[in-house]
Amino acid sequence: MVGDTTGGGDGVTTGSVRLPGQPLAPERPERPEQPERPERPEGREGPEAERLRRWRLVLGGGAADGTGCTLSPHDASMDGALTALYGKGDKPRTGRDRSAGLGASAPSVARWLGDIRKYFPSSVVQVMQRDAIDRLGLSALLLEPEMLEAVEADVHLVGTLLSLNKAMPETTKETARAVVRKVVEDLEKRLATRTRATLTGALDRSARISRPRHHDIDWNRTIAANLKHYLPEHRTIVPERLIGYGRASRSVKKEVVLCIDQSGSMAASVVYASVFGAVLASMRSISTRLVVFDTAVVDLTDQLDDPVDVLFGTQLGGGTDINRALAYCQSQISRPADTVVVLISDLYEGGIRDEMLKRVAAMKASGVQFVTLLALSDEGAPAYDREHAAALAALGAPAFACTPDLFPDVMAAAIEKRPLPIPATV
Repeated sequence: MVGDTTGGGDGVTTGSVRLPGQPLAPERPERPEQPERPERPEGREGPEAERLRRWRLVLGGGAADGTGCTLSPHDASMDGALTALYGKGDKPRTGRDRSAGLGASAPSVARWLGDIRKYFPSSVVQVMQRDAIDRLGLSALLLEPEMLEAVEADVHLVGTLLSLNKAMPETTKETARAVVRKVVEDLEKRLATRTRATLTGALDRSARISRPRHHDIDWNRTIAANLKHYLPEHRTIVPERLIGYGRASRSVKKEVVLCIDQSGSMAASVVYASVFGAVLASMRSISTRLVVFDTAVVDLTDQLDDPVDVLFGTQLGGGTDINRALAYCQSQISRPADTVVVLISDLYEGGIRDEMLKRVAAMKASGVQFVTLLALSDEGAPAYDREHAAALAALGAPAFACTPDLFPDVMAAAIEKRPLPIPATV
């Protein structure tokens, strides 16, 4: 039955076809409201119109932009949000010389935060928030609970909140902890499962046994150990000794010391390292110690069950004394051959350089696996002391920037005493 009718027969809907006995089709859900399409510049269509529209938003308008593009009401509102951060005034301006115009009042900033979430994806919102804090000096507004509830939480916002921790009133701290906890929980969901799986496998492979089951045989090591039993006439090796992977028991197999520089430039690294520290501490086969330092050294191991407590136990900013921090870490090592020390620092040393290098050399000579990370974040290598990095590389501890996604593989290689998976560009 073809239904051009409106109502009437059983199961007949306008424009539908249903045979006798066929079940009724479910109602089609309403389409979600689509965002307003931008108007194309008058007289232009297609990709050229979109290109001019984008340039108009980048340049900020005025007689100097040269696009001749008229914005739709939607794009005009978007342009207003951009202008509030990157430009103001009636004079012609370009993207290079825009000046800020958000104002200093919390209500206007809160409205602006709502606007940018409406017009831009989350990743862009986070960039604009950082620019607002850096360019306009809005850090003080983050001390107000209402403002914290309005911002888009990310790793960089957490770093800013930690730097303001000492100046934060008690009425704001509860809200700040909730913001930090949300970011930390999101990071744990993203990173914890793969980290545990990768390191559990590394621990299993690092435990060698001499009578392995067939599927636990380490063929590379077994072949290397039995090359003297090669039979040329049969072109084969008769293995007299098998080497296999063990299965890591629940007893502690490895010790990991995370030594984290808490100077202001390392904020994102502090956040990620605290999350990874909590994940490692949850693994029974790994004994984890977390140490943060500036010119003083603070052991936060007792707080590793809650990375939010670890983060609020840090104090971003101040000087740097890597030598003092490594001296403390060295004093805590009881099983050098089963210990991995991870130094996360930009290597600007305010302490005694030669003593720092001597400590690294001594730890490596005792069997410690020493890893130097210039950063633990998605931002690449920061500015760092290249002379110190070269000196550490000469000691067999090359310094490189590590992303959170690469960190489990770096730790697995250190646990197994394999070469580290250093990125091609550092």
